[in-house]
Amino acid sequence: MSGNEKKVALVTGASKGIGASCAITLAKAGYRVAVHFRSNPESADSICKECGDAVAFQYDLAQPGACEELVKEVKAKIGSIDLLVNNAGMAVDNLIAFAKPQEFDLLLDTNLKPVFSLSKFVTKMMIRKKAGHIINITSVVGHTGNPGQSMYAATKGAITAFTMSIAKELSAFGIRANCVAPGFIETDMTKELSEDIRKAVLERIPLKRLGLPQDIANAVKFLASEEAGYITGTTLHVNGGMHTS
Repeated sequence: MSGNEKKVALVTGASKGIGASCAITLAKAGYRVAVHFRSNPESADSICKECGDAVAFQYDLAQPGACEELVKEVKAKIGSIDLLVNNAGMAVDNLIAFAKPQEFDLLLDTNLKPVFSLSKFVTKMMIRKKAGHIINITSVVGHTGNPGQSMYAATKGAITAFTMSIAKELSAFGIRANCVAPGFIETDMTKELSEDIRKAVLERIPLKRLGLPQDIANAVKFLASEEAGYITGTTLHVNGGMHTS
């Protein structure tokens, strides 16, 4: 793909970590990438330079109307979106007895509602073309649960069910929808783990290492490719062998 023939990929939360790796990997695969970010313009600009002809878009997706405006701006500046990678999210850890309703609201507004809204608005473009793909980044804890992460796990588990449902709705239009569920990945979030917790995490991983953002980006690239053209409504687990049933 080149010039105007390039397909357009929108990657949310793409200024660092998994999102940044996804953006760079998709750009190398021939996509023109819309790099969404919330609060780090310097990093987003750096990612755009690595991607070549990528464009950065700053939005707080938890704000009313932000998702619709992002999709409109991407279409106006780059073109109709062919691939949506819903990666943006956050974690708030707390034991259920001490969990605060406002914490749960924050996770719903940040992790779950934007996946719904962006999928809704991007789907309208894809239906017209009878082609497209949505890839949602979930988490191993959305399948296994994890002490202190009930709220976070709830949002990620909900994304999985949402993805399975829209895959069934959209298949008639040639649109696929899948999830990638990372295990424990080397990111800013895991860097904050204490040595004891890190050791305990590694004991649960058969491959005895944390994953890399590139491991997730490779899975996204595969699902977005023609090689995965018969895969929809599923979750690709990338977790070093952790049990997920």
